[in-house]
Amino acid sequence: MNTIFIKNMVCNRCIMVIQNELNKLGLEAKSIKLGEIIFEKELTQKEKKQLEDTLVPLGFQVIDNKKSRIIEKIKNIIIDLVHHQDNHIKTNLSEVLSSELHHDYNYLSNLFSEVESTTIEKYFIAQKIEKVKELLVYDELSLSEIAFRLNYSSVAYLSNQFKKVTGLTPSHFKQIRADKRKPLDKV
Repeated sequence: MNTIFIKNMVCNRCIMVIQNELNKLGLEAKSIKLGEIIFEKELTQKEKKQLEDTLVPLGFQVIDNKKSRIIEKIKNIIIDLVHHQDNHIKTNLSEVLSSELHHDYNYLSNLFSEVESTTIEKYFIAQKIEKVKELLVYDELSLSEIAFRLNYSSVAYLSNQFKKVTGLTPSHFKQIRADKRKPLDKV
């Protein structure tokens, strides 16, 4: 089997786009998940080049060094936890990453900070705040329901973290977003 690692795959739509492009190229993947494509057979250099040439204009990138692959896996695990699993993990992030990637957390943390110029924790918080923004815009959950869903210890802690990252309170953010919406008859 042959695994190709892809940068910037962040959602199920990315997986569908990759699958569609593979179909166009006549390449059959055994599986596609965030950050990687597994093929039954080894791709030829020509097939790899075609794949890369197809994916780059779509905002994806083939990753060929080990450190970049680890960084991308860290990001994909965090994105999956925050955006696709409602963050119902009861263990801490360092344990999840160490367990999934089979590396000591200190190694992962130092590598991530060195390459990304930010910490894993700050990246995790940024993803959580993006999810909070999304949920606020949907306007289906109260702030306390959002705090619970994203595993915050309290609404106050979520609000403080939100303000620290965005410069706005959640309610002010929600109000600004509501002011920008046009009534359907004005669209």
